[in-house]
Amino acid sequence: MNYSKILNEFKKQKILIIGDIILDRYIWGKVSRISPEAPVPVVEVTDENYLLGGASNVANNIVSLGGQASIIGVAGNDRAGEILIKMLEEKGVKCGGVICSSRSTTVKTRVIAHNQQVVRFDREDNNQVDGKVFKAITDFIRHELPGHYAVIISDYKKGIVSSELVREVIRNSKPTNIFVAADPKVGHFHYYKNVSLITPNTNEASIASGIEIKDEKSLINAGKTLLKRTSCEAVLITRGEHGISLFRKDEVVHIPTVARNVYDVTGAGDTVIAAFTIAYASGADMRDAAVIANHAAGIVVAQVGTAVVTQEQLRRSLCLNRGKLIQVR
Repeated sequence: MNYSKILNEFKKQKILIIGDIILDRYIWGKVSRISPEAPVPVVEVTDENYLLGGASNVANNIVSLGGQASIIGVAGNDRAGEILIKMLEEKGVKCGGVICSSRSTTVKTRVIAHNQQVVRFDREDNNQVDGKVFKAITDFIRHELPGHYAVIISDYKKGIVSSELVREVIRNSKPTNIFVAADPKVGHFHYYKNVSLITPNTNEASIASGIEIKDEKSLINAGKTLLKRTSCEAVLITRGEHGISLFRKDEVVHIPTVARNVYDVTGAGDTVIAAFTIAYASGADMRDAAVIANHAAGIVVAQVGTAVVTQEQLRRSLCLNRGKLIQVR
């Protein structure tokens, strides 16, 4: 496979991302003592920064890989919303589909000491968006979707994604065969019937299929069960240090990880779905798109914090370390 040829096509791809946009806040520090008030570490703060999370991270990965990204979601009329939209625009993501509302912007704050996460606390409103906001989102989908080559639904269960929204995406994608990929959350798998691809992790796939994944046999059974239940063209199960597995009607392909070190899996699923989708839109078949996504994931898990992969990093990884494919029929 000529991966370089596929990567060269990334710049032409327009990808629409729909879902829960999240602001990731990182507080960095060091620990040298335990609090006298309670048996907890005292973190001496040395730095603080913001990163893009959720659907925002998917969009960030698309532009980092060289593609063109537009995003549809909801932000609050608050300081976090301002920061989030400004960061997206600075990255080159088109934000015309971000609806500002009275609900608070989702913020995940992680405290990191000595490259280890000490605690995380979330501020969020995960109630389903109201009718007015939903109408604004669906109107934008109908207007913008025809100008894109693929759609990614990034579901973090924060109230944006619903079965009605997914049906709207599918209805507007079918006439022109737009590829629809979805990263589903537990409890929402039934929303994604007839999308092109879903990308659950092992735990999500186990719960959604009702099959505990503990070995290759149970993995295959779970993947095939999800494929049948969702009527998707493909199921891509991300398996952490074990790599990823692609399930289609006539094949199962296991791709071992290329990660040398795993420091932080935060946002790895965002990278996988972004890399797979842009690769597939660029002409790769599903197997090669999965290989590309696997390399992208191997790069981001070696970094601490929500990370993205650049096209240059991806080229280098594909050149240096091509994983073997193990096909099971």
